[in-house]
Amino acid sequence: MNFINTFQSEWLKKKRSLASWLVIVGAFFTPSIILMSRIKNADQLSALYVSDDFWQKLWNQTWESMAVFLLPIGIILAAGLITQIEYKNNTWKQLHTTPQRFTTIFFAKFLVILIMLVEVFVLFNVGIYLSAVVPSMLFSNIPYPTAPIPYMDFLNANVNFFLDCLPILALQYLLSLQFKNFLVPIGVGFVIWFLGVGMLAWEYSYILPYNHGTIDFLMSSDQFANRKIPPINIQLLAAIYFVVITVASYVRHYWK
Repeated sequence: MNFINTFQSEWLKKKRSLASWLVIVGAFFTPSIILMSRIKNADQLSALYVSDDFWQKLWNQTWESMAVFLLPIGIILAAGLITQIEYKNNTWKQLHTTPQRFTTIFFAKFLVILIMLVEVFVLFNVGIYLSAVVPSMLFSNIPYPTAPIPYMDFLNANVNFFLDCLPILALQYLLSLQFKNFLVPIGVGFVIWFLGVGMLAWEYSYILPYNHGTIDFLMSSDQFANRKIPPINIQLLAAIYFVVITVASYVRHYWK
């Protein structure tokens, strides 16, 4: 019960930050661009909407920017925003004097960011669906997509991408708790992400957790043909990183 109360308190604090807007904007950014493009080119979409691979093409189109750019950057910003609430108001000491265990506070804040990530995934999938069906609702020459939605394939892909994100979340949480200056963990995160993108051509690029989502997307969309397949399952590696980094973060801040 104490954990639930602490989590509710941390969730209420989030409302006073830009975190909620970050979730909404991040989730609907790419689907909105695709929707506007389709509305603009409505007279050219009839053939696309009756194709057998309609949903797979849309999926690849929307997830490319999400996996490579928006998810890593969004997690970097979200972790910084949530932890910055205490630094900005200088309330860390006050928070630790309350009758709450360190473990409770640590994981309550962590859970807030984790649920924000879940919200992004849910809203993003809603955005993908809307970007597909809204044109057919607005224009009579565009039929509803005739191809069946591959629900299980998309569900499995969502789970994989979610697991890919967890090490980034854990590492950014660690960095954001470590530094009082909001720009430091964000700057470090951006640098690591940027270096990761530059390392994608390297056969061992999978060792950098910020690359997992990109590699996963390239493999699932058959764009990894001329590269060496990682010798370990990306999601398994991400789970290992997540556990190790989370434990290290907890120990580091418990004894701080």
